[in-house]
Amino acid sequence: MELTREDIKNVLNTKTRIAVVGLSDNPGRTSYVVSEYMQKAGYEILPVNPNIDEALGVKAYGSLKEIEGPVHIVNVFRRSEYLPEVAKEAAAISADVFWAQLGLQSDEAATILQEAGIPYIMNKCIKVEHAFI
Repeated sequence: MELTREDIKNVLNTKTRIAVVGLSDNPGRTSYVVSEYMQKAGYEILPVNPNIDEALGVKAYGSLKEIEGPVHIVNVFRRSEYLPEVAKEAAAISADVFWAQLGLQSDEAATILQEAGIPYIMNKCIKVEHAFI
């Protein structure tokens, strides 16, 4: 189920633990800027990138499966062709919500998420949407 603007507002008001797949440790990258904004807004950011040790002062995880405890939002900064793979991982950890950033869309990932009962948002920036709440 793709979420409406009202649903998105509810997600951002209640879901505070965000695993950011593809988060870079480079402050010039969009994933870093957006995640830093969300961290400063009070969200717990969990970097997921096997190529870095940490980002935003937080230990990075190699995959979603390595994260202990619940993941409220899986926020994805990887190309659209990787979304089905990330959707499968999100389903495997029973994430609450799947969020593909602006410019990212996948019908295959949407099908995987629907079958797993995970609500999703695609082609929207979490930082921009947060400005609306």
